[in-house]
Amino acid sequence: MTGSAAVSWPAETPIAVVGIGADGWCGLGEVSRAAVADADVLFGSGRQLGLVPGEVARPHRIAWPVPLLPALPELLAAHRDSRICVLASGDPMFYGIGGTLAKLVGPQALRVLPQPSSASLACARLGWNLAETPVVSVVGRPLETVLPDLTDGRRILVLVPDETTPARLAELLARNGFGPARLTVLEQLGGRAERTVSGIAESWAEPPGDPLNVVAVDCAADPAARRLTRMPGLPDAAYGGDGQLTKAEVRALALSALAPAPGELLWDVGGGSGTIAIEWCRTHPACRAVSFERSEPRRRQIAENAAALGVPGIDVRGEVLGELRATDLPAPDAIFLGGGLTQPGLFEACWARVRSGGRLVADAVTVESEALLVGWAAHHGGALRKIQIQRAEPLGGFTAWRPQLPVTQWSVTKNG
Repeated sequence: MTGSAAVSWPAETPIAVVGIGADGWCGLGEVSRAAVADADVLFGSGRQLGLVPGEVARPHRIAWPVPLLPALPELLAAHRDSRICVLASGDPMFYGIGGTLAKLVGPQALRVLPQPSSASLACARLGWNLAETPVVSVVGRPLETVLPDLTDGRRILVLVPDETTPARLAELLARNGFGPARLTVLEQLGGRAERTVSGIAESWAEPPGDPLNVVAVDCAADPAARRLTRMPGLPDAAYGGDGQLTKAEVRALALSALAPAPGELLWDVGGGSGTIAIEWCRTHPACRAVSFERSEPRRRQIAENAAALGVPGIDVRGEVLGELRATDLPAPDAIFLGGGLTQPGLFEACWARVRSGGRLVADAVTVESEALLVGWAAHHGGALRKIQIQRAEPLGGFTAWRPQLPVTQWSVTKNG
């Protein structure tokens, strides 16, 4: 862990974080049972607390409030002088409370005792290789976040919040060209009530089952389904809007120059249809983006495109200079200038905000904006290139090359 913990915690009384599965108390080892029994205060969900027998009576049991995260620091501080044990589902460090606590109090203040994760148990039942199986969590996240991981022939696990999600997931798959995909719902993994239900997405008719479940998806695409992978350069037709978008070929080159890495933040200035921000975020689930667009209808379209393509978390804002005056935004790792290059002060404001070592990429299609790129490159360095794309299109009964507008692209890394 880098950085400091948000809450100072005494190292002599570490918080025990005990993973507990659907098999409950009988599935815990001796060390985990002792950690629960020796605690003064036992935290967990109502379901988890119910798995601890009544005769283990010493701990004061406290069910997590809803919402949990805002209340967590004060809740822990109120019991700072007590021996605390936190119950978690399976492996606390796998999409669980363990990671939240590590950020809050620091890993040195935790004693984590894991059980097999739901992904481990699901792969064990299915005979899937855990190391090769992507896991997508839609717990506390929009269901659409599963979309970028869908590829014909791929297997994925989806961590879901409740018993209604499998049916909604089946409908989402069918609506996005994966109607033939097979869903397997694995309920109460490791417990006495363990049950498995399978079916095809487009004909899914299973009633809601147990709320504690994991969904395995064996992806199969409709033959006519549009191929949408995490690679930049999605088809232009994948986007709705008024046609104001960076074309697929130029978009792929822009993303290559922006070079997204997991966890990085992009500012997409002049968002249009949101293509650059969307494909930046699709490269990795941890990538983030802010899209600035002065037109309110286009802002709505960016949000709709982002949701339809599985990255609904993009922050869509108004005109960039106004937003920067009104809001203190985190410094970006990269900036794409796709519009407004001739607006006075826009480049200077953006260049001042990009972090040292960050990248800026700008595209120009007019002579006036190209001249600005040439001047900025002379002052700040970087690389200039001219991109000319021609697409084959019908011409009468024949085919001819139809040239697109040439694009001048400047890419530069900020040093210092």
